[in-house]
Amino acid sequence: MAFWSSIPFPILLGLQSLILLHPMTTTTTSAAGIRLGIVRRPSPDLPVFREAPAFRNGDQCGSNETDLIHISMTLDANYLRGTMAAVLSMLQHSTCPENLSFHFLSAHDAPELFSSIKSTLPYLNFKIYQFDSNRVRGKISRSIRQALDQPLNYARIYLADIIPSNVNRIIYLDSDLLVVDDIAKLWHVDMEGKVVAAPEYCHANFTQYFTDKFWSDPDFSKTFEGRKPCYFNTGVMVMDVDKWRKGGYTQKVEEWMAVQKQKRIYHLGSLPPFLLVLAGNIKRVDHRWNQHGLGGDNFEGKCRRLHPGPINLLHWSGKGKPWLRLDSRKPCTIDYLWAPYDLYRSSRHFLEE
Repeated sequence: MAFWSSIPFPILLGLQSLILLHPMTTTTTSAAGIRLGIVRRPSPDLPVFREAPAFRNGDQCGSNETDLIHISMTLDANYLRGTMAAVLSMLQHSTCPENLSFHFLSAHDAPELFSSIKSTLPYLNFKIYQFDSNRVRGKISRSIRQALDQPLNYARIYLADIIPSNVNRIIYLDSDLLVVDDIAKLWHVDMEGKVVAAPEYCHANFTQYFTDKFWSDPDFSKTFEGRKPCYFNTGVMVMDVDKWRKGGYTQKVEEWMAVQKQKRIYHLGSLPPFLLVLAGNIKRVDHRWNQHGLGGDNFEGKCRRLHPGPINLLHWSGKGKPWLRLDSRKPCTIDYLWAPYDLYRSSRHFLEE
């Protein structure tokens, strides 16, 4: 799965079949032979999905509470198609898929979202928590892209307050990604006492994430003293929830959001306050766990190539989303790797079947 950026297009299409049909683990058993029927439309406002196959634990998997792998994602009707594909990819490549416990955050009390997940992924272990958007009303500053201004985009800041208190560690993931290796490998990363673990990108121009007003202020410019700050993407993080709670990190992030409202010190939604609090003080994870930027930039969403090296997670961060580009019949080459995990069926296909 390395160095895909140099692989010719016909071979890349063949690779997508290998990723779907031959997961890296061999102990996961899918329900081969189970008919994939189209489920009834749970809501006229939601896409129609076909039922995913069942994935069962291997013989070596434990069945205790301590064996669970906790994963959190947001639930939004506009990104539901991406969420379904992301979850399927994790189940497909997991040695112990029945041990994955999903904690979904939704901005609304939406029973139709629950029905959609339950009918599409009937064997999934999951709960939906309502995120109170009022927690960030008046705290969000306008950013360079409207999607980044949605209250649900800030829910990760409050994750430790929402999930059950007995969950001590959790993986937070965006909805526009695929996991193509066993997520347990990321789960078991040694945090080394840090509150967050994520891939760092120290070659990126860190100064660009903040305005000239920030860097010219003598007090603000001291923020990173004693640290070597590097960019990290908050769409893929392992969080020590206990340390987050005890350290009051939600409040620390909120304090910078309040400063932003007054002085406009950054441009990019919920990312910069995370960087202000944590950059240079996280556990570094291998880059293979976030091949990000596949959605292009935040303005045009142009196609991008994969970076060289092994890949465990493909992330369409940026404006361009694979399901939208595929539907428009103007996909990027990399979007064909996402397509096999797409459980969506159009209304036309629904009627035909």
